[in-house]
Amino acid sequence: MVDPRPVLIVTGLVQEARIAAGPGMAVVCSASDPQQLRALLTVLDPATIRGVISFGVAGGLDPSLKSGDVVVATEVMAGDARWLAGLSLNEQQIAGIALGRRRVVRGSLVGAEEVVAGLSFKAALRSETGAAAVDMESHIAAAYAAENGLPFAALRVISDPATRALPALARNAIKPNGDIDLRKIMRGIARNPRTLRALVSTGIDFNRALKSLRGCRSFLLGNEGLVPAEI
Repeated sequence: MVDPRPVLIVTGLVQEARIAAGPGMAVVCSASDPQQLRALLTVLDPATIRGVISFGVAGGLDPSLKSGDVVVATEVMAGDARWLAGLSLNEQQIAGIALGRRRVVRGSLVGAEEVVAGLSFKAALRSETGAAAVDMESHIAAAYAAENGLPFAALRVISDPATRALPALARNAIKPNGDIDLRKIMRGIARNPRTLRALVSTGIDFNRALKSLRGCRSFLLGNEGLVPAEI
């Protein structure tokens, strides 16, 4: 029999949540706040879902990855903890995700409690972990899945690549609901017009990542290959 319970989709931004939403999906959005995500998961009954998928954008650590490239996680790490991320994609599924010139790679993700923005911090994290990308939700989602014996997988699209620093104004303009505070960005540009160029580049990267993420929604629909996460 087909399990009628939804799959829990863990996102950090409202744009990611909107892409993921649909039949068979129960979506939570952390607003890029790890503690808020933990609080949301605390009140969620794990018996009501059949698996967990971390889905959204990420910061690139592998210098070869560009904005819009897709990382299908093989594992997620945070400190000394490691969790397997299990979803077996066949060549047809990978080809479907790769439409539109999206590059799809398998690699590890590292979890962070705050945005990793600077080039030196990205390089150090890459050297320390060997991870392809970093985000602030996957390690929490993986831990929740493992604690409750649920299958887990993760797909993340590179937004800010390893070769680009994320402007402070961009990362500080996220509202509690996960949306972007455009007024705050405009006020910041008015105070310091030199930030405009970096923000434009960041916006282009982010929009490219979201477009790529929309093309990856089939990943959420083909989740029968989920396997339980392990530490």
